[in-house]
Amino acid sequence: MAAPISGVNVNRLLRRADRRPAARILDLGCGEAAWALQALAHYPDGHADGVDLSPYALERAATAAGERGLADRLTLHERDARTYVPDGDYDLVLCVGSTHVFDGFSGTLQLAGRHVNTDGILLIGEGFWQVPPTPQVLAALDTTPEHFADLAGLVDVAEQAGWTPVYAHVSDAAEWDNYEWSWIGSLTEWAVDNPGHPDAAEALTVAREHRDQWLRGYRDMLGFATLVLRRGIRPSCQEPVDRDLGYRRTAEPSAAPFSRWSRSCVM
Repeated sequence: MAAPISGVNVNRLLRRADRRPAARILDLGCGEAAWALQALAHYPDGHADGVDLSPYALERAATAAGERGLADRLTLHERDARTYVPDGDYDLVLCVGSTHVFDGFSGTLQLAGRHVNTDGILLIGEGFWQVPPTPQVLAALDTTPEHFADLAGLVDVAEQAGWTPVYAHVSDAAEWDNYEWSWIGSLTEWAVDNPGHPDAAEALTVAREHRDQWLRGYRDMLGFATLVLRRGIRPSCQEPVDRDLGYRRTAEPSAAPFSRWSRSCVM
């Protein structure tokens, strides 16, 4: 997975995004299509389209699909995700770790969101500031404080664009560490195992620079959240709504957790 999310949590997110068994799935900036392939495992009669510019990544995606017996249910498109024109809309659209393709989170909500059908799910993975970034981190990442929101701001941006989070996963330190060390380690091992290759020295330099940028910079400062989004729905009922929480208060409170709030009419 090209994001700091464990396999267990990928499956949890896909379960929370549950659609019909024959769901149409779109993975934008799919890379090796790990998310699309895992989604197909959840939707036994579904079909997925994966879109990416990297022929190397798509070749690996095709190989993985064949190994998992899913080649007939995955169609790969070597093209720019921004200009992808599908044949119809989708039940589930994925863009995890690829929001840069659409110039950030807001652009992804707009451009990836246009492919989601009326009752569909948009699942986006995006970075956010866990704490205000230092000048050193901003310089290392070559970015500005405005490039990412904090977690609450991320949710605000989604809702302002007409999307409502129905679930989310915030990656923990262990997931981040595994993701970063896996990337750094793979590149380092390749360089060590191929000392005579003309790119070996550069690969080792890139791995070391990234490691220092992470360990001395954005570790514990940059977070990653994966949001399960649906289009915002206005309440149709006319019953009194608690304006602080958006839940209809029942007549009598109960001792059971949360049961004093009925979820039948949610803002």
